[in-house]
Amino acid sequence: MRRSAVMSITKTVEKYVQEHPSVKDCLKKGLVNYSALARQIAEELGLDAERNFDALLIAARRSHEKVAKEKDSQEKILSVLRQSRVEIKNRMVAFVLERGVPPKSLTDLENKAKKAGEVLHIIEGVSAMTLITVEELSKEIRSLFRNFIIRENKELVEVILKSPKEIEQTAGIMGYLCSLLGENGVNIVEEMSCWTDTIFLVQEKDLGKVMELLKF
Repeated sequence: MRRSAVMSITKTVEKYVQEHPSVKDCLKKGLVNYSALARQIAEELGLDAERNFDALLIAARRSHEKVAKEKDSQEKILSVLRQSRVEIKNRMVAFVLERGVPPKSLTDLENKAKKAGEVLHIIEGVSAMTLITVEELSKEIRSLFRNFIIRENKELVEVILKSPKEIEQTAGIMGYLCSLLGENGVNIVEEMSCWTDTIFLVQEKDLGKVMELLKF
């Protein structure tokens, strides 16, 4: 097999591993049958298993060596998470709005939330804006932005992970948490971070599962 073809197989296997966290986790722990993994990748990606088997097998073994080096990184992440504490805010809502809402309306909402001592997050994207706040302000939002509302998500919970300042120097924490929740069937409605706070907005029905998963 030509070197270019081997390199292509190697990149294909690396991409496959990155896109399948459960496979990656088993590789880290040395729990993978490399021959079986090579055949599985060939089958799922429509590759000629007989022709490419050796290259796939070698790439699978190299993937183990590569992800095994990530153990130290994961331990650093877990060390920070074990020192973190979880806070919960229930009865939350999220409104997705079109861009171009009147600035005065946003200011009015911010003032009302501040006066009530309630949380209000404003996330601006390229084509839309998301407002996250308590249910009590839903009526006010519908009144102020009735012509701009794209979607309203109810029955949400805000999960705040408060970590030590070491989180600033620890790469990969958000990715680790998103993978952890996603692999266990938790839909993350929104995610954000502010210095040592990592914030997830999830559905109320998933709160019990989230709390169990965040026990490090």
